[in-house]
Amino acid sequence: MGRATPGRFALQEFSLQCGVVLPQVEVVYQVYGELNSHRNNAILYPTSYGAQHTDVDWLMRPGGILDPDRWCVVMVNMLGNGLSTSPSNDPAVAQPGVYFTHYDNVRAQHALVTQELGIDQLALVYGWSMGAQQGYHWAALYPDRVQRLAALCGTAKTTDHNKIFLYSLRAALTSDPTWNGERFEGIPDRGFHTFAQIYASWAASQAYYRAKPYLAWGYDSLEDYILRGWEAGYRQRDPHNLLAMIDTWLRCDVSDNPVYQGDYAKAMGSITAKTLVMPATTDLYFTPEDCEAEAALIPNAEYRPIPSIWGHRAGNPYQNSEDEAFIREAIAALLSQS
Repeated sequence: MGRATPGRFALQEFSLQCGVVLPQVEVVYQVYGELNSHRNNAILYPTSYGAQHTDVDWLMRPGGILDPDRWCVVMVNMLGNGLSTSPSNDPAVAQPGVYFTHYDNVRAQHALVTQELGIDQLALVYGWSMGAQQGYHWAALYPDRVQRLAALCGTAKTTDHNKIFLYSLRAALTSDPTWNGERFEGIPDRGFHTFAQIYASWAASQAYYRAKPYLAWGYDSLEDYILRGWEAGYRQRDPHNLLAMIDTWLRCDVSDNPVYQGDYAKAMGSITAKTLVMPATTDLYFTPEDCEAEAALIPNAEYRPIPSIWGHRAGNPYQNSEDEAFIREAIAALLSQS
């Protein structure tokens, strides 16, 4: 499937939750498929940590998890990912004290969906990892706009244990000698190397590393896999953007906004969408226990864990046909519900 030119949607004088008013915020998005005559086949897919839409659009294909022959899938790049407004492309954002929250992301996406695309209701918000976080915010902040929610390997509020993981990633990057306390003055080679090692250790399970599936993909060793399979990918991202997305992830709390004013139970209970909560049974930072506890707070939620050794990566199974089939079946069942 060929890729069309991404769309760009700009909002003027956009107030961030941190208190800063940006002269302009731009949301970059890609549409796969077409709206039907009733305009009721739209699916929103917010991107995940470090990802841009071209990294995760593999599942938009005929017969795939999201079929563009039937659905109109709008993939939105979250703020800070290097395509939408980010420290790397907007000097106003690359200032101390400026950060994005999912409240910011979802308000900007809501304007895109309703004003630019003319979509009144989403048949599904589908998100993995930080995309699932945005999905929870969508369903809580705009319950009349979201008919269904699929939250894969993500939580509506970042747990303390998850924060430790994020603190370690931030420390790995900012401990590099190129960091001057506010900015990187060069490429943080040492920082990227440590960052990738930490990420690889958390993103897949102990059983995954015992099975060593990466040896069948052309990697010579564990070290080669971390270098070429993890570090090389993160080196393609501006380190300031990686820090910005960590800051967003750290602040994820579906109730931390003017609508719910910190009442987490009320925010979760306000979700009216048919919700599918799908952690991986071996996810080390969005644990099945945490996800199950959140599912219990949502009135119309099904808890359906992915039985997988792939850990967090089970939710984005582009190299894993078994988990892909499990997710595809679950999403098809969700979309068949009226």
